[in-house]
Amino acid sequence: MRSTVTRVLGSPQGVVLVVAIVFAAGVSVLNPAFFSAASLVDLCRNALVTGIFAVGVMMVLASGGIDVSFTAIGAFALYATMKIVLGLDLDMPILGYFAVAAVIGAGLGLVNGLLIGGLGLPTLMVTLGTLSLFRGALLVFLGTVYISTMPREVISFSRTVLVRIENAAGQMVSLPISFLVLVAVAIVVAALMNFTMFGRKIYAIGGSEEAAMRLGINVRRVKVLIYVIAGAIAGLAGITHMTLARMANPFDLVGMELNVIAAVVLGGARITGGHGTVAGALIGAFVITMINTTLMMIGVPSYWQKVVIGCLIIAGTGLPVAIDRYMRHRERIARPLAA
Repeated sequence: MRSTVTRVLGSPQGVVLVVAIVFAAGVSVLNPAFFSAASLVDLCRNALVTGIFAVGVMMVLASGGIDVSFTAIGAFALYATMKIVLGLDLDMPILGYFAVAAVIGAGLGLVNGLLIGGLGLPTLMVTLGTLSLFRGALLVFLGTVYISTMPREVISFSRTVLVRIENAAGQMVSLPISFLVLVAVAIVVAALMNFTMFGRKIYAIGGSEEAAMRLGINVRRVKVLIYVIAGAIAGLAGITHMTLARMANPFDLVGMELNVIAAVVLGGARITGGHGTVAGALIGAFVITMINTTLMMIGVPSYWQKVVIGCLIIAGTGLPVAIDRYMRHRERIARPLAA
């Protein structure tokens, strides 16, 4: 039992979780209401979209790639979905909206996949290019006008809540039913990564692409599928954001890239690939959201928040390396003693 606890606390996710608890304890001293049920509900709501994005980005990082185009895919999917539904005057349940957005996101992810998996182009350069491409195509071909008149299905869905609590200020705080989208995405991706051959292939490619090819893994096909799935998840994140805002804004989601990547890196995923878990990505998303929310509450300017996020990305990248070196050092010391 003791070795299990030590192993968990020695992992990047464990360290981040401990840091988050210490940070939350410090904030609760300044603001006793921070640990209230209402604050936790509000934190879950604020971390919702970031968490969905983080799960998709985690898959990409685990494969040894990187994706910065996911916010553009999410914005394109949410706006294109509403243009299609309103333009064709479609009458369909809310699940249809999510399905359309996921298909659009998967299609845009396929573009990334074909360029990266099919042509073997560098992931960072491709997704930087498609970030600009998708965002530009959205504004040029679909429009720049806010869509504020939502269909009744969207309004009804956005008003449905799982929990509603009154906070210390007497305001009502609610957890929307769209939180179930995050739960569903997390469960599906966790099962995919941990219990399927496809998930093992992702980690194998992230560990060593050359070794994966020698094992007979079709690296190109797996990479294409990774970006298709990540695109579908980005589409779901986009339409979820729209139901929360009750408005389709083509300029939304801009600038979330660093927050999401920081969340995934803090959660234990590595830029070099081969590592990453859904639980870690979600922990990272909640930590990033908690830090941003807290800094905003105490009046820290937004540009200082960017400084903090940048430092967290650097710390999250270096933390796994430091832990590995420490564990190897302990093993070297333990061998002579065991002999």
